[in-house]
Amino acid sequence: MRVLRLAVKQWRNIEAARFEPGPGLNVICGQNGQGKTNLLEAVWMLTGAKSFRPVKDAQLIRAGAPFSVLDAAIENDLGEETIRLTVGGPETPRPGRTARLSGSDVGRASNLAGHFGAVVFQPDDLSLVKGSPEGRRRFLDAALCQLYPGYLATLRRYSRLVSQKNSLLKNWNRTPGADLMCDAFDQDLAAQGEEIVRRRCEYLSALGPMAAQNYGEISDNRETLSVCYLHAFKPGSLFETLKAGRRDDRMAGCCTIGPHREDMELLLKDLPARQFASQGQQRSAVLSLKLAEAGCAARITGEQPVMLLDDVLSELDEARQDYLLTRMQKGQTIVTACDPGLFEKTNGRVFSMENGQLTAL
Repeated sequence: MRVLRLAVKQWRNIEAARFEPGPGLNVICGQNGQGKTNLLEAVWMLTGAKSFRPVKDAQLIRAGAPFSVLDAAIENDLGEETIRLTVGGPETPRPGRTARLSGSDVGRASNLAGHFGAVVFQPDDLSLVKGSPEGRRRFLDAALCQLYPGYLATLRRYSRLVSQKNSLLKNWNRTPGADLMCDAFDQDLAAQGEEIVRRRCEYLSALGPMAAQNYGEISDNRETLSVCYLHAFKPGSLFETLKAGRRDDRMAGCCTIGPHREDMELLLKDLPARQFASQGQQRSAVLSLKLAEAGCAARITGEQPVMLLDDVLSELDEARQDYLLTRMQKGQTIVTACDPGLFEKTNGRVFSMENGQLTAL
């Protein structure tokens, strides 16, 4: 799996750029605010997922332009494919993200899932250990949406049902037949929710051992890392659990039980990492997880995903930098950095980004 070439037009601060990364390491250097992360984000969007930054689609378009376009050629197990992703503003005939795959209109960009795989590692990921459960759920769901296109549809349906049920709970006393309506919601919520949790647990059963092995290598086997899923219900019992918690839901005015409230826990030497992990241990744990994410994708799809690293080396000490650089030799990797000196020991293509202008060095 790799990017052969990418043409970017009217994307954030990039008016026009052509990027031809090599099959191995590629380094995009430049000072902060020049557009390095914007280019990395453009590569990520070829997966069909939303941006790895919390933005609306309209914010991806260069100021003053009606739309932006990404034209890419990728190589996967099917050979060479082309992707055209268009982001239209609210005033365009097709607002939002739409795509063409090898010349055929596929509608929503999310329908690209499964054609191009990537793993992104950014500084915000270092909060995975001690951050909110929402961030850990997002980590799981983002990986699963790439690996199993049907998972995205299930997740979307479940999210809509939660919103609809929340609206019912807030207007319970003004809604005739609220109990029967809630039964119908809970039946569908249970079906979708059970599938979400099944997929998450199946994925963690593969991810956990890989992350543990990575952590052992980083720590010279002085410490152990384990990953587990925190269930709020037993498999097959979500409908009954939802029904039993209806009184609490009504009091809270929202759906309090289900995969949208569950968590993934990291344990260091069998102790909760979010309570006891040092800064160094947190960095090692997240590095182990992200490399395991790439390993799982390779095992499930048979192809090594493209690694996208957004200025994370500066957040790691020398030992962790060396470990990550060694592991990056397996496939195509695209890295952003302010300090190109971090890559003096490696062979790869180097690019400079300045004020939205990309130059090969």
